[in-house]
Amino acid sequence: MKNYHDYINRYAALLDEARAIPLGNTELPMRPNRGHSSCALLFAPHPDDESIIGGLALRLLKEAGCRIINVAVTLGSLHTRRAARKAEIENACRYLGFELVHPLESGLEHINPAARGEGTGEWMDAVLRIRSLLRKYSPDLLIFPHANDWNSTHIGTHHLVMDALRESGLASCRLVETEYWHPMEEPNIMVESSPEDVAELVTAISFHLGEIERNPYHLALPSWLHDNVRRGAEHLGGQGGEAPAFHFATLYRIRQWRDCVLSRITPATPFISAQQNIQTLLSY
Repeated sequence: MKNYHDYINRYAALLDEARAIPLGNTELPMRPNRGHSSCALLFAPHPDDESIIGGLALRLLKEAGCRIINVAVTLGSLHTRRAARKAEIENACRYLGFELVHPLESGLEHINPAARGEGTGEWMDAVLRIRSLLRKYSPDLLIFPHANDWNSTHIGTHHLVMDALRESGLASCRLVETEYWHPMEEPNIMVESSPEDVAELVTAISFHLGEIERNPYHLALPSWLHDNVRRGAEHLGGQGGEAPAFHFATLYRIRQWRDCVLSRITPATPFISAQQNIQTLLSY
């Protein structure tokens, strides 16, 4: 590679070649279940969100023996696609090694700020269902979208989790807020993903066949993860600070819930490399 024209041409050609990789290969080896030292509930507003923002969850599973339970909040807005999307998320979670629960087998409906504001019976039922899961699993971590993640279901999922948490009686846990559709204003940690982990996340997204066939957004995940490094270096390391030598990373905001009070956490380091022990997220 001699210049940036070569770089961009090869990059574009690589994206074109990647479109030919088979989607949702169910013959791929699935990660076996092992003993668990802790538990995290990951709340996916839609099928595929578990894989898109799953960098931290995957590392916690692989490196810390954390039990990852994906809560499939909805199965999308198209009723005609719900059975297929349910099968797709089952395959994706099986591949990653995440457990899967459905608060409602057909998917929750109208998880958005409008339904919450109106206090509909549907919203209250959803809160009770999530509250039941919090009480059942007593998780150490909750992973869910931040309050301004643009998409109405992502925003609704944030408030659904928080409303259920306030009623759950859960004494203590760590909250990990995620971003996808809109950046967080105040992330406080950047978690690197190894190329192997990114490949697994892209593979997991590819199980969502119906979505990928209309828009191959799984191929954009590495670029998004790389851009997070650019943005995170400045947000977390200070303007003009030296960027960590990460290729791929995800930004999160970690806070502590204790006795119905939500408090800020200052991580010992805002950058967790692929070589660092991910257990540090569970200990400070």
